[in-house]
Amino acid sequence: MNSSAQVSSNVKQVVPFFRISDMDRSLRFYVDGLGFTLKNKWLVDEKIRWCWLELGGAALMLQTLATDGHHAKPTGGKLGEGVSLEFQCQDAIALYREFISRGLAASEPQVGNAMWTTTLTDPDGYHLGFESLTDTPEDTKLSELKL
Repeated sequence: MNSSAQVSSNVKQVVPFFRISDMDRSLRFYVDGLGFTLKNKWLVDEKIRWCWLELGGAALMLQTLATDGHHAKPTGGKLGEGVSLEFQCQDAIALYREFISRGLAASEPQVGNAMWTTTLTDPDGYHLGFESLTDTPEDTKLSELKL
């Protein structure tokens, strides 16, 4: 087996790791709002400092940004700036309806690149898109359909 094949067979998954400002607020957004499940956590002084979340086949990690000590990391800018995750889904419209029923500010689904897309921004400014394939014409908005 060549080196490239060894590396590719060794790598199993990529998991985004978001540094965040407020764990409780982020968990409300991701778990209560989007429906992620808390799978693992690291506690410091009985508070969640880091966690692994899953939703279907997707996962992400959150860690409260340390402001002092050896774990402190300079952000170099606003958290979430320039970061976007695009979740590939079976039915983005159903997720949109679920998200707004939970009080989240999801964008009206619209077709782009042959996919229905609804987007949200998390409490730290990370952009999240939920997309599903469709044969509906480009630029169609959900409100334009008679469902």
